[in-house]
Amino acid sequence: MTKRIRKAVLPVAGLGTRFLPATKAVPKEMLTVVDRPVVQHVVDEARAAGIEHIVFVTGRNKAVIEDHFDMGYELEDTLARRNKTKELEALKADLPVAGGTSFTRQQAPLGLGHAVWCAREIVGDEPFALLLPDMLHYSLSGKGCLAEMIEAYEQHGGNHIAVAPVPEDQTHQYGIVAVEDAKAKVTKITGMVEKPAKGTAPSNLHVSGRYILQPTIFNLLANQEPGAGGEIQLTDSMIALSHQESFHAVRFDGEIYDTGSKIGFLTANVAYALDRGDLGPQLRAEIERLLER
Repeated sequence: MTKRIRKAVLPVAGLGTRFLPATKAVPKEMLTVVDRPVVQHVVDEARAAGIEHIVFVTGRNKAVIEDHFDMGYELEDTLARRNKTKELEALKADLPVAGGTSFTRQQAPLGLGHAVWCAREIVGDEPFALLLPDMLHYSLSGKGCLAEMIEAYEQHGGNHIAVAPVPEDQTHQYGIVAVEDAKAKVTKITGMVEKPAKGTAPSNLHVSGRYILQPTIFNLLANQEPGAGGEIQLTDSMIALSHQESFHAVRFDGEIYDTGSKIGFLTANVAYALDRGDLGPQLRAEIERLLER
């Protein structure tokens, strides 16, 4: 019987240099897609999948993320006195339960693998989800990416990675997996490679920023030698773990927006806004007007 996935790790220590000067004082994770911070969209996905505890791996100047997931007494009191019930209820709905979040520091930018390792004491000896907050997974089916992954995990156990197809001429920009059946919704992973040279990728399925990992990854990360860029690479430890435990790919068939890039961030704002009844029709008209200009 597989252990239930209760905890999710979100690495939020990045500097956001691609968005300077906007991210000089505001964490990139707090930039908004429509009216919700990017990190809130990812937490929403985790909570919808049944995650009970979110572990944020932070860095300096990220305290505003912790404040965002706490009650704001002055704001809530003001909304209550002004009878802004709808806004107050929305704030309370987003508030995690007491003790439902933890924050730990990654004191140096030593890579994704190191960020995950920093969460080891809070995660403990249980499998966990890992969600990269830059990557918004917009479901077209109504079921979130992580929810689909947990369903696959409950059936197969082991470790799982969300994947999505990319054009063949772009595979060198991503982590790519080799699989038994590239067209299947869930399939066994037979190999992993980080940014393969052009023309050498084993498939066109790229790692999209959602993982379910067994706690054995922590021991491997603790002894992992620095890889590309002098950082502790998560992929290196996952490759080592794949020699001991099973890995499955879960194909995500929705839209994925890399909000760490300017184009991805802008596209996400447009896509999420167009899907809203209160904004979509007006925004569509404005876009058409701009395109005609």
